[in-house]
Amino acid sequence: MDVFYVSLLCLFISSVFLSLHFLFSKKKPGSAALPPGKTGWPVIGESLEFLQTGWKGHPEKFIFDRMTKYSSTVFRTHLLGEKAAVFCGAAGNKFLFSNENKLVQAWWPSSVDKIFPSSTQTSSKEEAIKMRKMLPSFLKPEALHRYVGIMDHIAQRHFADGWENRGNVVVFPLAKNYTFWLACRLFVSIEDPKQVDELAEPFNLLASGLISIPIDLPGTPFNKGIKASNFVRKELVSIIKRRKIDLAEGKASPTQDILSHMLLTSDENGKFMEELDIADKILGLLIGGHDTASSACTFIVKYLAELPQVYQAVYKEQMEIAKAKGPGELLNWDDLQKMKYSWNVACEVLRLASPLQGAFREAIADFAYNGFSIPKGWKLYWSANSTHKNPEFFPEPQKFNPSRFEGSGPAPYTFVPFGGGPRMCPGKEYARLEILVFMHHLVKRFKWEKMIPDEKIVVDPMPIPAKGLPVRLFPHNNLA
Repeated sequence: MDVFYVSLLCLFISSVFLSLHFLFSKKKPGSAALPPGKTGWPVIGESLEFLQTGWKGHPEKFIFDRMTKYSSTVFRTHLLGEKAAVFCGAAGNKFLFSNENKLVQAWWPSSVDKIFPSSTQTSSKEEAIKMRKMLPSFLKPEALHRYVGIMDHIAQRHFADGWENRGNVVVFPLAKNYTFWLACRLFVSIEDPKQVDELAEPFNLLASGLISIPIDLPGTPFNKGIKASNFVRKELVSIIKRRKIDLAEGKASPTQDILSHMLLTSDENGKFMEELDIADKILGLLIGGHDTASSACTFIVKYLAELPQVYQAVYKEQMEIAKAKGPGELLNWDDLQKMKYSWNVACEVLRLASPLQGAFREAIADFAYNGFSIPKGWKLYWSANSTHKNPEFFPEPQKFNPSRFEGSGPAPYTFVPFGGGPRMCPGKEYARLEILVFMHHLVKRFKWEKMIPDEKIVVDPMPIPAKGLPVRLFPHNNLA
């Protein structure tokens, strides 16, 4: 009898809870449902699954599994401690890119502000907006024309120091050295390899801290990243102070790099930036200016090792350019415009191993998308892989096929290695130049083979070969 009453009581309590649930969760007339999906575990949500698929080398699995299970256009999840919706496909990319600062705005975790603290007490997001207004004049085509010869000069020194007269090399650290050296030279006119190396070590700690678990305890990658950021900022301030004196004495040029540009450019109110403010911005530029390109250069080496017919076509194109140059003559802008097949190859690498896997936005208003309600404050994620590896947009997506980029190329909003809309990476053309210069010097000097044929790829957050891609080099005999 007791069991009967207990069961009756449980049934009554359940019915009350169900009634209350339906009463308070009943949608307002005409309101849309949230996107389908699940939020995973308390607090951590689905963050672990999201990260694990990347660590296993298949970040697209998280996206495609949920597109199949819930919706191919948008699904609900919980990432980095935040309620989130993942927008998928070309339509999702177009919606987010087209509604920047209307319905959505840039977002990244608050932990980023600890590694990139602003001297002006503004957030990293506000600093990024200021930077985007300043960069176009420095990265416009006529300015970029000047950089090609400098890039070629640095590339020659890089390959002479790090590649030549070596039986084998580990590619990823060398690619990082190349892109960081270029960034140091073009942004702050640091060219001495020793000085570049002194900055490179703390920069690597800073970059590791940026993508680590934000636990600020001694010895953790996050703590090391904060310390490294402070060290580099102090070094940059001393460089800035020296440059101000050199500009005043006529020992430096107003147009020699972005540092001079920042020191001599005022805002709309005629105000010039403070030294610490400039250091903050240069710090961000140095990170953004080399990290993604080093990943792209590494995967170009990987795919050219695996695909001899593609290597041969790139080699043929580059040698035609090399043979037309006089002794000691540097590459120029016109030479890079002739590297059409090489750039198609680089684009196919960027499609299959996109350094930028995706990015977050934040809803700044309630809105509806594809019949679903997106609440204000939700974090919104777009994924490059939802189009890059989707057969709807790229037939046989796992096949390496540079011809996809011939003619008018892929459909709008399907190929997004640099983002899109107002927030498209302002350094896209700069990245194209440094990648093509790298390819030119690489293939005209060597053939190579992978030393670990089935080396694992880890995505954290950029794709990286687990062992750094060791290769065996075979120098060409036609080099002087």
